[in-house]
Amino acid sequence: MKSYQIAVIAGDGIGKEVVPESIKVLEAIAAQCGFSYSFDYYDYSCEHYLKHGKMMPDDGLERLRDSDSLFLGAVGYPGVPDHVSLWGLLIPIRRTFQQYVNLRPVRLLEGISSPLKKPGKVDFYIVRENNEGEYSNAGGKIYEGTENEVVFQESIFTKKGVDRVMKFAFELANTRVKKITSATKSNGIVHTMPFWDQRFQEIGTSYPQVEKDQFHIDILAAHFVQNPHWFDVVVASNLFGDILSDLGGGLVGGMGMASCGKSLSKYV
Repeated sequence: MKSYQIAVIAGDGIGKEVVPESIKVLEAIAAQCGFSYSFDYYDYSCEHYLKHGKMMPDDGLERLRDSDSLFLGAVGYPGVPDHVSLWGLLIPIRRTFQQYVNLRPVRLLEGISSPLKKPGKVDFYIVRENNEGEYSNAGGKIYEGTENEVVFQESIFTKKGVDRVMKFAFELANTRVKKITSATKSNGIVHTMPFWDQRFQEIGTSYPQVEKDQFHIDILAAHFVQNPHWFDVVVASNLFGDILSDLGGGLVGGMGMASCGKSLSKYV
């Protein structure tokens, strides 16, 4: 019988409630499908930060390295700034293990109410780039604390990073109804988004069977609400994908229905 080693980080808040129940579901699935799990539990969290001044131990990532998968509940708690919990745990995990795809299903399940009056069929995926883009610590401040204070933040888009998430999205679209949408803002963001558009068009030439379209992020958000049935696979940068993922979750019953998976480079 195949066995998988799962690192479990329940995290904070509701994570401590939903993770134990989710593990019961995983164990039931394994029993039916002929494999098993072993679980290693880690207390990395905002509670750990309040006790020790860090979200996880210094060797925290090394402890996770040999796991087949990471099962993470939730991160964030009042009293701990969000940038501390994000940059102290989530982003180091994503980047150390090159979890470059954040895959969010947006599916309205039977028996779940949508805030939309007539939602119709809602069944699509958001493929969010998860390692670079707008989530960068490249930047800084000058003249801090004065009337001349200046802050600047840089986005990082690489050909390798953009291409690999685009290819994942196109491959996913190719297994479904062969339709893909790109989220952009190339009319206002003059360097990174035109580059994103160019790579979308270039990668798309290898998938002539996939129908392609793109929308600026502002009107795309409106179409999510007005025409969710238009979409099947949506590929987006780190920031745009983050926003659209929560909007998608809102369409199908709330963030409690918005699970996601982050792909590791050794599996993708």
